[in-house]
Amino acid sequence: MMMDYIARIKSNVGIYTDKKTDNVFDGSYKSIYKGNSLNFEDLREYIVGDNIRDIDWKASSRSRNLLVKRYVAEKKHNIMLIYDTGRKMLADTKNFETKKDVALYAGGTIAYIAAKNGDYVGSAYNRDSKIEYSGLRTGLTNVERLLTSYDKAVFSEENGDISKTINFILKNIKRKMIIFIITDTAGVNNIDDRTLKKLKVMHDVLLVNISDADITSTNAYDFDKSEYLPNYLADNKRLIKLEQNLKADIKEANEKKLMRQGIVSTEIDSREEIAEKIVYLLERHKYAVCH
Repeated sequence: MMMDYIARIKSNVGIYTDKKTDNVFDGSYKSIYKGNSLNFEDLREYIVGDNIRDIDWKASSRSRNLLVKRYVAEKKHNIMLIYDTGRKMLADTKNFETKKDVALYAGGTIAYIAAKNGDYVGSAYNRDSKIEYSGLRTGLTNVERLLTSYDKAVFSEENGDISKTINFILKNIKRKMIIFIITDTAGVNNIDDRTLKKLKVMHDVLLVNISDADITSTNAYDFDKSEYLPNYLADNKRLIKLEQNLKADIKEANEKKLMRQGIVSTEIDSREEIAEKIVYLLERHKYAVCH
């Protein structure tokens, strides 16, 4: 019997790969690790962001299509999901979906393609001010266990500081990993430059930003007061303008912070767009590494 979370993720990925190709999805994932020892696997069509040095000109000439060589690293990847568990994650996204659910399946999609590739996957998040850490393991059963645990986690203000989770990783995990931080705009804002810099020195870091509902939504979060907005305030034009300006300022500051540390990110509004946005994130990371 197919596992519950995996079945949903597989269905969502299938919709995307029907539109694109399996090679785009899997190839994008495999390219995020650039080790010294790579094995040639096969050829695929060129997509925007590919390194021109990987183009096979002879094969391209024969097929009349631009083809690039696809490589896989000999060593397995160590994938670590760092989840946000602050109460703000129970608010809605721009697409009126619960941020926690979108975060769950965004991390699950990453873990799913990692498990398919035979890689190790682990997770870490703040549970009642204590870090819930699941070590690196292989297999889809492990992915299902990680997602079940996160889905059952209590989301509270005490769990709102994702920096505690990052600092736990910095202090306790010495092996090189590819880390996916899954949070929202307020979460990124709360991580200081020094912490990000330390993490980036030791690991490859990518960030998934789960979007926030507009102030006019029924389940919106107030960045300034760190609390949910009463519904009647959504009709206050002055408050709407202030909140929009605050969000824009924080978003700009976050983008500059991530740019300083060389960390690529993507923003996700809904479960439906997860697969496409994850591929976009991986391709941007690959482009940053190559250049």
